[in-house]
Amino acid sequence: MSRPVIGISTYQDPARWGVWEMPAVLLPAAYPRLVRAAGGLAVLLPPDEARGAAGEVVAALDGLVIAGGADVEPARYGAAPDPRTGPPSQARDAWELALIGAAIEQRVPVLGICRGMQLLNVARGGTLHQHLDDHTGGLGVFGSHPVTPVPGTVYARAVPETAMVPAYHHQAVDRLGAGLAPSAHAPDGTVEALELPGHESLVLGVQWHPEMSEDTRVMAALVEAARHRSRAARAESGAPVGPS
Repeated sequence: MSRPVIGISTYQDPARWGVWEMPAVLLPAAYPRLVRAAGGLAVLLPPDEARGAAGEVVAALDGLVIAGGADVEPARYGAAPDPRTGPPSQARDAWELALIGAAIEQRVPVLGICRGMQLLNVARGGTLHQHLDDHTGGLGVFGSHPVTPVPGTVYARAVPETAMVPAYHHQAVDRLGAGLAPSAHAPDGTVEALELPGHESLVLGVQWHPEMSEDTRVMAALVEAARHRSRAARAESGAPVGPS
């Protein structure tokens, strides 16, 4: 059977290479590398402002990754910006929120990474802490810390032990969005993973950056859920399923 197709959201920023200097669709190469290492086929999803574009894109996928990046605009969760919150990226917020909504509606497995987890919470009506002091070594510092799974969760089935994870964030989940449940915590109580129990497909968010680690288990959970959905869809359509 062919590899499940995993879409990864991207963002548009100014970039310069060779004689070129213009807006570019950007994504750290570690994201598609992790998807491939976990057995998936990575495709990049540049923002598309066309009406209904997110639904069309998600319909062509077996799984979705919402990548890390800039702070979510506080207006999205009814808050005034903290002075330490970064400038908004309204087009990216809109695109990724639409992707998340389409994925949940179409029962396409989704994994939110760092900002992606925060945006998943906001998409479900939750809120964010706009700044955490001394959580991962301070604002702008890449570090690591232990994360302990909540027993019985999807995340705990993928990573059953306390694990050291690479992290780079200064914001975190505050009030959980509708239907979401925490599935891992940091020692200071910060929600480090969340999921949507009872949903027909995997909906998982992690606060850290698995693409910066050699541990593929979180992404492998998404790829396996995507593979299962792809096989089910092919069986429903009458197409040959093939070996797993």
